[in-house]
Amino acid sequence: MFVLRRQRERGNRRRAILLLCCSAYALSCSGGAPRTQRHCAEPTGVVQVASGIYVRHGRAAVVFEGDEIANIGFIVGERCVAVIDSGGSVAEGAALDCAIRQKTDRPVCYVINTHVHPDHLLGNEAFQGPGVEFIGHAKLPRALALRGDLYLERASAYEKRELNDSVIVFPHRTVADFVELDIGGRILIVRAHPSAHTDNDLSVVDRNTGTAFLGDLVFLEHLPVIDGSINGWISELEAIAGESFDRVVPGHGPVNVPWPSVVTPTARYLTDLRRDVRKRIAAGEGLVSAQDGIRPPRAGDWVLLDRYHRRNVGAAYAELEWED
Repeated sequence: MFVLRRQRERGNRRRAILLLCCSAYALSCSGGAPRTQRHCAEPTGVVQVASGIYVRHGRAAVVFEGDEIANIGFIVGERCVAVIDSGGSVAEGAALDCAIRQKTDRPVCYVINTHVHPDHLLGNEAFQGPGVEFIGHAKLPRALALRGDLYLERASAYEKRELNDSVIVFPHRTVADFVELDIGGRILIVRAHPSAHTDNDLSVVDRNTGTAFLGDLVFLEHLPVIDGSINGWISELEAIAGESFDRVVPGHGPVNVPWPSVVTPTARYLTDLRRDVRKRIAAGEGLVSAQDGIRPPRAGDWVLLDRYHRRNVGAAYAELEWED
């Protein structure tokens, strides 16, 4: 127990140092060994959704109770490859790396994490190496510093082996507004969003094909999960709906969906939930009563409703009870 505690303390000190480094955009914090030259089998589950854009479709499951949950992918430029989320484990990241090697001999230059949730970024370690820059929201380092130990503990229990804290990879560059990344013949627009699904959501748009990776700002089939602000999320979806994309890759659900219909299910669920929670608060009902009584009008549209809906009611209630 003492050894484990000392390891944790070292991990906490290491993350604190990384947090300071990464907040200053210090690329010298990258560390890590060169990427392993793996023997790669023919990749499965990776589809091309537009020219040079590939996505591995995730499946609906609870984090640390299943594998390959999030939609993850990569964009191939003339110079290099940008990875958009790396999956929920080092094994998932390694499989994605193998898929990239099957499609192109160009190196990975960026790994862009759309937010802090483990099903999207615990595969980062598979891409550690010279020339690979990790990019996240300006608030991602803090979120990782707060949650990293829990993720490590849960992932170790799920994988039934003690994982090293190198699994928690902090961004080398953070984005507070937006940046443009040139991967050779393609410009990617990486935008930081206000608090919505989380307080550290990023989106990535490929200007060439009009393809937007919106991360968990958009869910299909998998019930949306509130870990930021219900008001902020609804506002951000309203703003996004005014954009013009050719297709969207959501964080969960079908991976090549026409615009703008992809936004409707998430926006509708959140708007209905906000309306119903406000009614219960106005009627003087407590949290437990609201959680017991509120059901989404279109419950059949969603899987994992029983796992996440009560939690969403609680998150919305905590935010909305303090509205003026």
